[in-house]
Amino acid sequence: MRTVTLGSIVVILFLALSSLFVVSEGERAIVKRFGKIAKDANDVTMVYEPGLHMKVPMIDTVIRLNARILTLDAPADRFVTSEKKDVMVDSFVKWRITDFERYYLSTSGGNQLQAEALLQSKINNGLRTEFGRRTISEIVSGSRDELQQEALKGAGESALTLGIEVVDVRVKQINLPREVSSSIYDRMRAERIAVAKEHRSEGKEKAEVLRAEIDAKVTVMVAEAEKQARTIRGKGDAQAAKIYADAYNQDPEFFSFLRSLDAYSTSFSSKQDVLVVSPDSEYFRYMKSTTKGE
Repeated sequence: MRTVTLGSIVVILFLALSSLFVVSEGERAIVKRFGKIAKDANDVTMVYEPGLHMKVPMIDTVIRLNARILTLDAPADRFVTSEKKDVMVDSFVKWRITDFERYYLSTSGGNQLQAEALLQSKINNGLRTEFGRRTISEIVSGSRDELQQEALKGAGESALTLGIEVVDVRVKQINLPREVSSSIYDRMRAERIAVAKEHRSEGKEKAEVLRAEIDAKVTVMVAEAEKQARTIRGKGDAQAAKIYADAYNQDPEFFSFLRSLDAYSTSFSSKQDVLVVSPDSEYFRYMKSTTKGE
């Protein structure tokens, strides 16, 4: 009798413990009963908040689902703009579960990887539509916020079929594919080289113009300077001639004597110089001794 009582107590304790379950913070739980999601009297899915709850032991299966805002950061994908150019878009999505029953049924029992794959497909479809409406310059120059809002709106509506709310869609980076980037960089390089050559040719043309203007100014300045030099030289020669004439007129005899001395000095500038003249030459005119009687 005591053994039966002890066994009954163990069974009761086991059933009591089996009827309790805990939902952690950041989670929500639904109960699966006889292969179906348990609902209340109003045919609304029973979603259990964080805390301690009860279930029917051996019958109910508790399914815990993440209720936090999750981040889907998928690899960059290729999209085509309205001008038929490919771009590589790196984006991320913030999402959370709002309809736990629908989410559970749509994702093979709440498989998060499958949910993210389905959500990524819907997000990419929305982004592809928005990128297809815009050119690269429109995307880069300032309409990215509008693009994100439109993508969020479109993705949010389609994600509801999965029981998911899309909180935010953000485009982190937009790049050109490597093969397109190479061709664009080559074209940009060629354009820059052409512009550089044009600037160089314009610079050379301006340099030639400036050089010609400077040469003309230098020629005019040299001509003016030469003119002034000749004028000054002419005035100096005239003044020298006047001084020479005035000096000669004051004492012609003495002036002739000085000129003879200069001539002698010039003639005998070297010790090896020899001068052969006749005795009655002009060179001996001032070397002759004169007497008062003569």
